Amino acid sequence: MLAVTEDAVCSLHLDYSFSSCFLRWHREDAPGALPSQTPPASKILKGEEESKAQATPAPTARQRETGGGAEIGRQQERTELAKVSDHLRDVSGGCPESDKEQQLRQEEAEFTSLKASWEKAKFRLRLLEGHNDIVTCVVAVDNLVVSGSRDTTVKVWHVPTATEHKNLGGHTGGVTCLSAPPPEYCKRLAWSLSLSDKERFILSGSADCYVKIWALSIGQCVKSIYTFNAVTALCFVPEEDGYIVTGSDGGKVQAWSWHTFEHCQSINAHQEAVTSIQSQGPLVFSGSAEGGVSVWENQCSDRDPLRLLHHWSGQVTGCRGGPGGRLTLSPRGDRVFLAYGQAWLKILHWRTGTTSRLTNHSSITGVTDCVHQTGGLLIGSCYDLANGASTLNLFSLPQCRYLASLTWPDAPRILCFAAWTTGSGDHRWVSGGRDLIVWEQLPSSGKQRGDVTVKRDSQLDSCFLESEEDTEDDEETDDYRDDDDSDEGRDTRSDGAEDGGSGSWLRCVLQ
Repeated sequence: MLAVTEDAVCSLHLDYSFSSCFLRWHREDAPGALPSQTPPASKILKGEEESKAQATPAPTARQRETGGGAEIGRQQERTELAKVSDHLRDVSGGCPESDKEQQLRQEEAEFTSLKASWEKAKFRLRLLEGHNDIVTCVVAVDNLVVSGSRDTTVKVWHVPTATEHKNLGGHTGGVTCLSAPPPEYCKRLAWSLSLSDKERFILSGSADCYVKIWALSIGQCVKSIYTFNAVTALCFVPEEDGYIVTGSDGGKVQAWSWHTFEHCQSINAHQEAVTSIQSQGPLVFSGSAEGGVSVWENQCSDRDPLRLLHHWSGQVTGCRGGPGGRLTLSPRGDRVFLAYGQAWLKILHWRTGTTSRLTNHSSITGVTDCVHQTGGLLIGSCYDLANGASTLNLFSLPQCRYLASLTWPDAPRILCFAAWTTGSGDHRWVSGGRDLIVWEQLPSSGKQRGDVTVKRDSQLDSCFLESEEDTEDDEETDDYRDDDDSDEGRDTRSDGAEDGGSGSWLRCVLQ
């Protein structure tokens, strides 16, 4: 068990090597309109992926000259300017070289500033003790952290004091997933239950086949939905009256009305268990144990609200593997970041099916259990099966450039992760697995402690996105990992959450 005192402060110190390979990744693909046959999905919002390049201002007009010689001079000048303009278009794709250089300098300055901020960052770690088994899921609501565990309980924690606020018992199987509806949807349900309009609700899914809706202020279950299947993933879709979308251990995706809690749809979507479901605007993304990813459009209908837009198999995503694995996903515009127990993150361009790979560990024995986005950060967890080392790797978005790796002595394997920011803009994170830990960012001034360090990895420091032209390397790595997981790759600790690769996660939560 990790022993972390409440006043433990972490200091991040990094010695960046600016001479490392510079990656200039193309701007984030802004989610434009879908093909004409699926126009409703165009409601998805465009975010920070918009290009920051400004149009070149038109040159100032000259004062009017008189006389035939002046007119001839103007014609000659326009001809020369046209030749120069054409030349610039030829060498720079239609954009003057000065503007391209200016954009590069701006992007580099932004990345340098981000690196500098992490160079000075410090965190206080707080251990939240109370669960009797593996923490499988976490979510943050205001100043509260909600965690679900294989011990069948949902616990609510008060972050400022690091104390248990509520113990929500009611499930008879391991809790596998959590989701927090937005405040405006909580108000509607609170009004129907005669509760305060400030009431917040949490959804929990369990291997006991139930989805339960909890009122946090009173610590009670206000609604139970029996799904006839062990629930392995869920999310809330904030469209129209709202929908609850669940995934089962048999690969089924189901939809439920938030307004009436009636069953709306049931689809045999995947061959293996659904291990991750996330929403983005009117779109729903589901990932499964066999590595497949499906993209659904919410049609805001009382019956059959989900319509399949795309399905990409594990062979396409590069996340294929044996049954019992776990794929977690995090969508961003036209891209979906995928983690599937490998030493890298996969990036799926879900409209086209093209993929790229982002190195998340320099060793083949490293496994990635979860991926998360917060602000301009991409955070991937990594656990080394060979030596038991656990880290959080930070990348900048949208370029996916490596920033730092955070670790501390005896850091446990991180199976789930959530992040949010305070009113002052500081980071607060919560990680779960064998231990449940809250990370609270502190001002850079003050005495520094060495509880959390920055682990530099030269291969990650110069990492770049690799296109997936062929998957031969993936197949070799997957074969190696299967052998490693079955024998020597297992952690020597007795904890059931760390007995090999990511496949153990799904088995453990359903027991």
